[in-house]
Amino acid sequence: MQIAKVCGTVVSTQKEPSLQGVKFLLLQFVDVEGNLLADYEVAADSVGAGLDEWVLVSRGSAARQTPGGESRPLDALVIGIIDTVSVENLMLYRKRDQDR
Repeated sequence: MQIAKVCGTVVSTQKEPSLQGVKFLLLQFVDVEGNLLADYEVAADSVGAGLDEWVLVSRGSAARQTPGGESRPLDALVIGIIDTVSVENLMLYRKRDQDR
């Protein structure tokens, strides 16, 4: 898994049938110091994440798995919305601080 920040949405009206109704987010990855990296990724959203939230991203074959066992053509899936991140006892990110 990786940590990323939601920086936008991607709208696609024509897509693979198994992805109908799936929301796509534009993500920017975050390093261990909380800095945004240059890399961007489009990921399907399974948790209802919103703009500027930090999220957990599953990539590769794990992103293609669904509870019903159906495989979808995905490279990345948002699987969690982060509440806090701390590194070496220092608070790197706290969601409630972003909501102000």
